Amino acid sequence: MIKAAVLGSPITHSLSPLLHKKAYELLNIEASYEAVEVTPQGAENFFRKALEDNWTGFSLTMPLKETVIDLGPEFDFEIDPVAQLMKSGNTMVRQGDTFHISSTDRTGFMRLFEGVDCARTLIIGGGGTARAALSALDGRAENIDFLLRSPTRKEALGQIARHSTLGFFPMNHSLAGYDLVVSTVPAGVTDALSETLASPIPTLCEVLYNPFPTKLLAKAKVLGSSTIDGIDLLVEQALDQIAIFTARDFDYAIMRNELQKAARAHLN
Repeated sequence: MIKAAVLGSPITHSLSPLLHKKAYELLNIEASYEAVEVTPQGAENFFRKALEDNWTGFSLTMPLKETVIDLGPEFDFEIDPVAQLMKSGNTMVRQGDTFHISSTDRTGFMRLFEGVDCARTLIIGGGGTARAALSALDGRAENIDFLLRSPTRKEALGQIARHSTLGFFPMNHSLAGYDLVVSTVPAGVTDALSETLASPIPTLCEVLYNPFPTKLLAKAKVLGSSTIDGIDLLVEQALDQIAIFTARDFDYAIMRNELQKAARAHLN
């Protein structure tokens, strides 16, 4: 039996339990999947106890994606090299007496950006999700600019980029002139940018689904932008997590369609 959960804080809004339960039902797998409130301050105690319990794995959301990498040496977690480079992981699966950490945010972004013009890309934010987007786009985008609230993120971002040229700007920088804009910041942060947006963005990717839509996503749609929303990313990264937790092969296209329907019906 699969015993899994999504961890983070706040966590009550998470649609991960809805998606995972739907997937396990479709795969006819006995499973439990819940949402558990875990803060960075409480993560150490949670994982110490988790190692004693029969957990299959965890999905991680803000603000734990970076915390688990920091805790890796203490708990002897096995960390995927790409997740280690990004200093961000969103997936933990039990392997013997420890957990393996990886990023299905990155692989989800890679599929979502297939065929998208991204020569000049702007990523808003510099946290774990932003670094996953950077890793997915490095080498595909010639230039990747960042809007940062804190300059302390620059070093970590610079360590990830091996092929693309990075630029850094304040949060009031214009969104005009980019082929792809990826917003990875918390609710409300891009509201001011939505008010200044005057022309369509060829492709806007908004990772939030609470609120849904964000003001930026709604404004971009009104202007005629092509959009990738938070449900798209949530489903895409969940597909890989479900494959990891179940060790099952399944048709991603069929499962994607079912999970998209479930998530959008819930939000509507």
